[in-house]
Amino acid sequence: MAGATRGAGRGIAAGLGEAGATVICTGRSSVHGPGPYSPGGSDYDRPETIEETAELVSRLGGIGVAARVDHLDPAQVGALADRVRREHGAVDVLVNDIWGAEVLKGGPAQWDTPIWELDLEDGLRILRLGLDTHLITSHYLLPLLIERPGGLLVEVTDGTAAYNAGHYRISVYYDLVKNAVNRLAYAHGHELRPHSATAVAVTPGWLRSEMMLDAFGVGEANWRDALVPDRADGLPSAPPGFAASESPRFIGRGIAALAVEPDRARWNQRSVTAADLARAYGFTDLDGSQPDAWAAM
Repeated sequence: MAGATRGAGRGIAAGLGEAGATVICTGRSSVHGPGPYSPGGSDYDRPETIEETAELVSRLGGIGVAARVDHLDPAQVGALADRVRREHGAVDVLVNDIWGAEVLKGGPAQWDTPIWELDLEDGLRILRLGLDTHLITSHYLLPLLIERPGGLLVEVTDGTAAYNAGHYRISVYYDLVKNAVNRLAYAHGHELRPHSATAVAVTPGWLRSEMMLDAFGVGEANWRDALVPDRADGLPSAPPGFAASESPRFIGRGIAALAVEPDRARWNQRSVTAADLARAYGFTDLDGSQPDAWAAM
């Protein structure tokens, strides 16, 4: 599980844990070295760690293993591949959820800013965080995925290929990354098919990540409080579309369902939403619902 510290990555690790999987939880935010731009650390000044994610996986019935890895560093990813081969022999499911550019992409006030007014260094780092990490990880880990038939690669992005083709996404840099990740799944699927492996791009809807919940001053237990207009606590109210938001566990359950699908090759090279998977497999979010923020949009 590449990029398992928080958000969709933690939710996917948890979903796989519910299914009893052994999940190698990788990321830069560790009890051994958190902090913004610290050597091997995260771009976010956030409290979540890969160790917390691994513990969650184990509590839910799986086996969680924390592995501190900077997926921009080929040597570290290569060492991860060596460790996985040595300890586990192969990889059944590889999830590329590496991102880390939420701060760099800016908030709504900065969206739709033309490229000549954006910081070039920040923009190029968005590309590195969102694309180079996925390519480096695939280079080293896909050989382990094709060790035996039936492997599954999941590329996590924002927006399906169909949606993104007709909608400008925030900025040139963000738009390029999220379109490219969909195409990565298509290209990887072409290369993996002869090895009886499958590649799928999956996007969550409006994700109630830790950062999103913090922005509205709520938690997962009371997230609907963010929908109250003119809140007495003075915190911002979420727009009505937030009612169709989903917990990170929703996409996790979708990928877990894909992982045990005997005929998962039918999904090869496709770009789908977590809601699409819920309709196909019948799973629900933590509250028993099947949210679909993309349909609401």
